Amino acid sequence: MVTKEVLGRELTSADNVLIAATWDEPTEWISRIKREHPGIVVNYFLITLEPIEVYMKGGSHVPDEYFKDVTIFVTMQYLPPPEAAPKLEICTILSAGINHIANTPIYRDTDITITTSNGVHGPQISEWVIGHILAHTHRFRLFDQWQKEHRWANNWGSFTGNPIRDLVTQKIGIFSYGSIGRQVGRVAHALGMEVHAYTAHPKPTRESRRDNGYIVPGTGDKEGEFPVKWWSGTGKASFHEFLREGFDVLVFSVPLTDDTKGLMGKEEFEILKETRKSPFLVNISRGPIVVTEELEKSLREGVENGGLRGAALDVVDPEPLPKEHTLWDAPDVYISPHISGAGVTYFERCLDIVAINLKLRAEGKRLINVVDRKRGY
Repeated sequence: MVTKEVLGRELTSADNVLIAATWDEPTEWISRIKREHPGIVVNYFLITLEPIEVYMKGGSHVPDEYFKDVTIFVTMQYLPPPEAAPKLEICTILSAGINHIANTPIYRDTDITITTSNGVHGPQISEWVIGHILAHTHRFRLFDQWQKEHRWANNWGSFTGNPIRDLVTQKIGIFSYGSIGRQVGRVAHALGMEVHAYTAHPKPTRESRRDNGYIVPGTGDKEGEFPVKWWSGTGKASFHEFLREGFDVLVFSVPLTDDTKGLMGKEEFEILKETRKSPFLVNISRGPIVVTEELEKSLREGVENGGLRGAALDVVDPEPLPKEHTLWDAPDVYISPHISGAGVTYFERCLDIVAINLKLRAEGKRLINVVDRKRGY
C-alpha cells in the first residue's frame, strides 16, 4: 500500500498497469512506457459503451479477474471491490472531479492513492467560457437570427439602451482558481479584464500561489501572476464578501463537495442584487453548486430588476436536464450537455499525467494530482 505521503518507489516486474477507457488502445504510448520502464506490464480494457453512459450511469464495469495483479488502475468511473484488487496502489481517474467515486469502498475504506486528470481541461473549457462571454456581449445569437432572416439591420441604432461593451476593465471573479480557473484567468487578462481569484485557502506568498499540478504547456497561470486580488475561505461569510465585490462576470470552476453544494442560492443571488452589477454567470463545474430555481428566477427577473444579465451553463441540476424543464427557455441562457471539456487531446493529456507519475514513482518522488480525501478533491 502506498504511504499517505504518496512517495514513489522503484518500478519492478511486479508492477502492472490496467487502463479501462472508451478510446482506441494507445499502442504507441504503451510501447513508449514499456521502453522507459523495463519490466512493467500494461494492459488495455476497451469499454464499448458511450462515454456518457460510463460517466452518468457507471457502466464501465471491468471483470474482477482482471485486477488480480494490478498495481495501477487508470479508469474513467469504475473502481473494483478492494478484495478483487489486493495489489492495487494507485487509481488514476480520467476526470478532474471525483465526486462520482466518493462513495466507493476504495475511496471510503482504503488509503489507496487516487490521482485525477486535473489540468487536461484548461484550454478547451476556458475557450468555451470566454466564447460564451463574447457571444453574449457581442449579441452573436441576434446576428445569427438576422442572417437567417436575410436582414441588414440598423446596426448601431439597434442597440440603443443595450449597448455592446468590450471586456476591457470588466471584473471577472473566478471561483475557484484551479487549473481551469487559471487558464480562464490567463485569457481574460489578455482581453484586458480585471481578474479576481478565489481559493479555499489563503495564498499570501509567491510560493503558495504556484500551481504544482499538471499544466498543458503554454497555458494556465503557474505563478499566479494574473489576479489583481486573491480571495479565500471555506465559509459563507468569505464567499459573500467575494460576491459583494461586484463582478461583471462570475465563473464557477469549483469541485462539488459538501461545502460547495448549493453554494449559490437565494441569499447569494440577493447579494448580487445589492451590487447592482447584474453579472453574467458561468458554471462549468457541477450543477448542484448553483440552485437551479434561484438561477432561473434571477434570469427571468432581468437586469432591470437586479437579476443576471445572462448565464452560460455546461452543467445543470438535474442532469441530464429534462426536455420539459423551464430553464431551457429562460432569457439569455446558454446550455450545453456537459461537454465543455471535450476534445481530441483529452485522452492524450490524461495519459501524459500517467506517464509523469510513473516517472516520479520510479524516482521515489511525490506524485502530482493526488486527491486529498479530507478536502474531497
